Amino acid sequence: MTDPQRTYELDRKHVFHSWSAQAEITPMVVTKADGSWLWDGDGNRYLDFTSQLVFTNLGHQHPRVVKAIQEQAATLCTIAPVAANDARSEAARLIASHTPEGLDKVFFTNGGADANEHAIRMARLHTGRHKVLSRYRSYHGGTQLAINLTGDPRRWPNDHASDGVVHFFGPFLYRSAFHATTEAEECERALAHLEQVIALEGPGTIAAILLESIPGTAGIMVPPPGYLTGVRELCDRHGIVLIADEVMAGFGRAGRWFAVEHDAVVPDLLTFAKGVNSGYVPLGGVAINEAIAATFDHRPYPGGLTYSGHPLACAAAVATITTMEEDRVVEHAAALGEEVFGPGLTELAGRHDWIGEVRGTGVFWALDLVADRTTREPLAPYGGSSPAMGAVIAACKAEGLLPFANFNRIHVVPPLTISAEDARAGIAMLDRALAKAADSLVE
Repeated sequence: MTDPQRTYELDRKHVFHSWSAQAEITPMVVTKADGSWLWDGDGNRYLDFTSQLVFTNLGHQHPRVVKAIQEQAATLCTIAPVAANDARSEAARLIASHTPEGLDKVFFTNGGADANEHAIRMARLHTGRHKVLSRYRSYHGGTQLAINLTGDPRRWPNDHASDGVVHFFGPFLYRSAFHATTEAEECERALAHLEQVIALEGPGTIAAILLESIPGTAGIMVPPPGYLTGVRELCDRHGIVLIADEVMAGFGRAGRWFAVEHDAVVPDLLTFAKGVNSGYVPLGGVAINEAIAATFDHRPYPGGLTYSGHPLACAAAVATITTMEEDRVVEHAAALGEEVFGPGLTELAGRHDWIGEVRGTGVFWALDLVADRTTREPLAPYGGSSPAMGAVIAACKAEGLLPFANFNRIHVVPPLTISAEDARAGIAMLDRALAKAADSLVE
């Protein structure tokens, strides 16, 4: 039986946490989890509106995924990636059956960051070019190249401008860099800006444009209709590889198998992780089109990973994708977005002045919290927090809601399998938390 106090003491003594000032954190001890709920060391129950880091798409302890891992462990725990194995072959087949047409080869990685690293490597070798364009307000991983590709403050301490990365502004009407007043204007001006960046950087020097199909941690900014299509056209015109980062948005999160489907775009490479197996065992990968795959038909691909296509991870992926198909999880996610989260969060905005904008799709939503709706001043500074945001987070937890907070935003990203009843309960908890937080700062 878990001893929460001992767990905490050992964590503080021996565990070095990511993205944290080590002496300033008090990590929650989690003793168990089930479905959309988890319990802390004091026995408190929380509705998980985070899916952890937006990966438990099927919720916690899904019996079919747990059983698949157990059965695979009893058959073949691990094998070097040079050998074919049933779990990896079937996982690749299932993934390719849902990726956009033509992305039929899959290179497996351990997670999203190394998937993006390998996608860039493939694009550079395929084109013979070096530069990569990625947008501000993005996140692509914590490894060296991936963090340089990232367009948020986590990049700053690690970026020496030495990895051939050039950043540009993507569309984000609520905080437009282009002084746009409509989605159509934002789309047109963002594409014109990208076209100019390509021209000024030199089209013949650019290997790839890497985009989160819908930026996740950076704010869940759903691109306006036609934007991804326009990026695809620019890439085609200049021989640039288009890489869609679907690490967070993919596998049903955005109410489609992949978020690029909202604009009917087929990228050249598509990176994934997280939801592919609900994060039960680390797994990521790159789906590759025929032309890029053919580059390495008779030329060795100079890259690999010890655990590429690990049997336990791939068995979890097979069970996850099969469950998603049979239980119509993607359709459920789309319905939740249309019938519960969209209307419910919009109604919430009508009651709380701190909510400047509600945006999202499927089970992928963000509340942009502001100190002033007219000026759109964020409730916390870019790259930081504030007493107001601290009060919101504390009030959520007091309500029994585990929130996903980043800068001035609360993201609503529970498991795709959450029931409509629990989703509405979570919105009600958030409603009460916002009211209590606002009242606490007035008193």
